Amino acid sequence: MEKQKTLLKVENLSKEYGQGESKVIALNDVSFEIYDGELLVILGSSGSGKSTLLNMIGGMDYPTSGQILYDDEDITKFNDVKLTNYRDKNIGFVFQSFNLIQELTAKENIDICMAKENIEAVDNVLDIVKLKEKKFKYPRELSGGEQQRVSIARALVKDAPMLLCDEPTGALDYETGKAILIKLEELSRVYHKCVVIVTHTKEMAKIADRVLYMRNGQITKIEQNNNIVSAKDIEW
Repeated sequence: MEKQKTLLKVENLSKEYGQGESKVIALNDVSFEIYDGELLVILGSSGSGKSTLLNMIGGMDYPTSGQILYDDEDITKFNDVKLTNYRDKNIGFVFQSFNLIQELTAKENIDICMAKENIEAVDNVLDIVKLKEKKFKYPRELSGGEQQRVSIARALVKDAPMLLCDEPTGALDYETGKAILIKLEELSRVYHKCVVIVTHTKEMAKIADRVLYMRNGQITKIEQNNNIVSAKDIEW
């Protein structure tokens, strides 16, 4: 892969919880870059620090030390208002739990992520995730995979340059999870979104442009993938 534009840069990032004997180091001096339009997989077991790292990148938590540079601005220095603006403008989130509002339809769940109503944009993202015919259904009327696709559409409608996905297939059965992974791959390859997927499933690393390996709050290796495999061709 040719040298790409750096979208976000992490420098010497650390996160500690607690004090004294109860202190836990969730991240320990982590540094790396995320490139515009790439599909990056962050791979590690439970407790490796990968979700904590994703939360920092997404502006959902403050680090103990270090910097996160986006457009040459250090978001770790932002106050709550600026951090909210950063999230709204630049980040789309897809979580393991779908985080949909049960009292709202699929369309309404997407609408609330927009600054102003835009029917065309909502219909467009629903079409991308193949749910246009179910836009008036409530979450309880949708399967797990369909709810996750609403979650993806909600992230897409913001048209943010970076999509952060924390174990996005973890709450789904295998076939549904694979369909979601294929959709995330399409968002990167076809729609040129930067997609960052946090997972503990090694096989998923095969679809990435690069793989960032984590253990005990540290990056052990960053690997360029020279033999990318399509999401439809992997099994786990």
